[in-house]
Amino acid sequence: MRVLKCNPGLDAATMEAIEAAAEDIRAGELVVYPTETVYGIGADIYNQKAIKNLFVAKNRPFDMPLSVAVADKDMVEQIAVMTRPVEKLIDAFLPGPLTIITKKNPNVPDIVTSTSFKVGIRIPDDPVALELVKRTGPIVATSANLHSHPDAVTVEEAVADFGDSVKTYLDRGSTPSGRPSTIVWIMDDAVEIVRQGDITKEQIEAVLNA
Repeated sequence: MRVLKCNPGLDAATMEAIEAAAEDIRAGELVVYPTETVYGIGADIYNQKAIKNLFVAKNRPFDMPLSVAVADKDMVEQIAVMTRPVEKLIDAFLPGPLTIITKKNPNVPDIVTSTSFKVGIRIPDDPVALELVKRTGPIVATSANLHSHPDAVTVEEAVADFGDSVKTYLDRGSTPSGRPSTIVWIMDDAVEIVRQGDITKEQIEAVLNA
């Protein structure tokens, strides 16, 4: 286990820390990283052993799907079906505290989505997280806490929950929001707010109806 300090300005030392974490993810390890909401715990979504280890580390039931962090719209299209409503929400709110659940592409392993045909996608509005995902490709985006424990807003809280089960922790201090992202489920003409965060239902509907 190691804790590596990061700065929002992505100085040389921060870039070295991010690359070290990216190497760990590529090697099948678990990494804790900051976002604009709470700290997340990540793994390569295509490494099923790593995903299983993440479920075990979080003590998370395997029937609870995991969201996926991506860096940009092109990476969204690698894992999800890009419909016009999804594209509208991406253009309006991402990067930002919004997770969009929509139809997944067949290449996303069933263990990530708990055999569902849907996947949650997130583009975190955090320079460290974005740089990490640019280097690794899509990774898991779920809060860095044991199942049913409070969300981690500092690395120390994540370390207290996970200890040595995580290889690398990227420490950027306290997260700005401290609240999890809004989750919206969108399929054809159906829209449902699964979890309310800083982005409201009214804001989402205004974008979709524009």
